[in-house]
This record gives sequence, C-alpha cells and structure tokens, in this order.
Amino acid sequence: MLVAQIRSWLSFVITILLLASVLQAQSSPTQTAHTSSTQATATALASLPEADTLVYASPQKLLNETAPKVLSASDLSSLRDGFAGLKKAAGIDPSTIDYIAFAFRFRKPTADLSFVPPDVLAVLSGDFSADSLVSLAGVYLQDRARTEKYGSKTLTIMKIDPIAELADKSPLLKPFVEISVVALNSNTIAVGNVDYVKSAVDAAEGNGRINQAVLNSVLRDPNALVSVAGSPLTAFAKSFGMLGTQTTPRESNCNSHFGDFYAAITSGGSNFNLRGAMNADNPDTAKIINGLLSGVITPVIDSVSDKDAQAVMKGLKLTPQGNEIIIEADVTQQAIANLIREQMQPKKEATVTPPKRVRKTRRRVHRK
Repeated sequence: MLVAQIRSWLSFVITILLLASVLQAQSSPTQTAHTSSTQATATALASLPEADTLVYASPQKLLNETAPKVLSASDLSSLRDGFAGLKKAAGIDPSTIDYIAFAFRFRKPTADLSFVPPDVLAVLSGDFSADSLVSLAGVYLQDRARTEKYGSKTLTIMKIDPIAELADKSPLLKPFVEISVVALNSNTIAVGNVDYVKSAVDAAEGNGRINQAVLNSVLRDPNALVSVAGSPLTAFAKSFGMLGTQTTPRESNCNSHFGDFYAAITSGGSNFNLRGAMNADNPDTAKIINGLLSGVITPVIDSVSDKDAQAVMKGLKLTPQGNEIIIEADVTQQAIANLIREQMQPKKEATVTPPKRVRKTRRRVHRK
C-alpha cells in the first residue's frame, strides 16, 4: 500500500514537471506583469526556512495554461470537474495556487553518530483560506490528529500509521512518522515533518530564513517555469559529520562550492528548453566529470525502450565551460505532449494464459 502511494505521488510530481516543459513563453506586452509576479514570488520565498535544496513551480500556470495544450477535451473536462468538486469540498482549487515550493534540509548526525535523514517541507500559497483548510483537515482526521501550540501558531500533527509500522524496522523513517500542517499566513500553508514545520513558523516570524544565495539561484531565470537549486556538497558535509554533530560543532575544512547546481525549464517557439549548470571547482575537473557523465548517459538512453522518452533524453547535451558543466536540452513540445499522453494512459493489465492441461495417455496392459 505504502509503495503504491509513493509511486502515485512520484507520478504526480513527474507529470507536473513535464507539463511545465510545454508552457509557451509569455509575449512582451505582459512582461511588466510577469516581472511584478516574479518579485512577489521572491518576497514570498524569502520567508522560507533554511534549505539545502529548493524546488519551485507554479501550478496556476501549469494547470491553466499548459493543461489545455496537452490534454484531450474529455480529460480537460474531467480535470475541471475534479477541481470544482475539490473547491466545494475543501475550499481550494489547484488552478488558483500561486506556487508550490519543496524544500529539503539535511541534518548533522546525532551524538551517537547516527545518520539523520533530511527534513522535507512543502509550502503552498494561493487563493484559498489557509486557516479554513487546516481546520477542515483537523475535523476530517478527528482523533487521528492532535494540535500543538508553537510560537503564535497552532500545528496540526497527524501520525502516518504505515510509516510508523515500517519505522520499527527502519529507524531512518522515524522523522516521518508524524507529519504536521500549519497556516503560515492567511493564504499559505506548510506541510512536512514536525521539526521542519516548526522551522517554517520561525522563518515566517523572521528567524532562520533561507540563504539568499539559494533563493537567488532558484530564481536566477525570471522566465523559468520550474526550477531547482541546491548544494549537495554542503548537504554531504552536514549529514556525514564533516561539520560536526548536533551536540559538537566542527569548523569546515572545505569551503568549495563543488557540486552546487541549478536547473530550469523555459519555453521558446515550438520547443521547450532545459538549462542548467553544476560547479566543478576548476576547468580540469569540469572536463573529467563531463567525460564521465557523457560516457554513462549514452548507454542509459540507448537502453530506454519507450521511443518518445528516448527522443526527449537524446536532446540532452553536456558541455564543460570554465569551472562549470553546462546542461542543455531542446525538445519539441509535441514530443513532450506525446510522452505525457502516453504516461496518462491507463496501463493494460497483463493477461495470464493458464497453461494447457496435458492429458496423460494411459497405457493399456495386455494380459496373456
């Protein structure tokens, strides 16, 4: 059951990212409004807590502008009916959500040197009442949830039973046994493991906010439809004790930005464009890593059986430039639309043909 749920959520996220790739670029007359929207988004995201990796997307654009380009009329009608039902039942319409941000924060080991899994947080903001939505969740969950006062906010905390059962065997899942939701303001909610939600409350009040460098990176392209930025080396240094433990801090001996990355999806003409970069510290290392990645990617692409997916992946190009590895891909919107439609088709259940029964021929015994 849990595996099926995880697969369902992953499919949803992948579909959202693919939908973003076919959104057409806005025309020049709307540039002023677009700039204003970008500035408002930057201001909103600046209130997020510390994060080592940040993903940003705009469901409002994806669902209102992109979905009609890739869905059939009947599928689009069903989607809108679903939104209307959700609006009536829960007071939220996904097509009016301004942004979704997924934040990941890596943690230092505990005093006994146990690895601590990263914190995960999702923040949604849009045209809905955050307080009403959280209250409705509390009513629905009833005795399966509890409330806890933290600062000026009230957290609704729910236990995830399937994860709790697995956590007995896998301690790495313990931070996710309980998930919390809170209204950060009138139209913004945060959902994640309890510690990270509390950090989101602190950040909303001005304490422990996200590093401006991460924010600048994820928003470096104002035309990006979906973007992601992170610092994997910093995350590694935290998780594996290079910066000390939660009880004993240690000064870093490595201030390199090796591995820092950025990627964004934009659109132009009849293509969608993926642009990104990864810091490799120096030109020699950039060329070595570029050669290694190029040698790995080619056979992986060739092994993909789906022709549409293979066509998308073949548009990927890696180039070493200075201290960075530049990632580029230009793929037609039609190719992406075909891939999305293929993924949305219901999977045919394999029919198992029972083996034919072989009748044994009885040998006659002739008596003398």
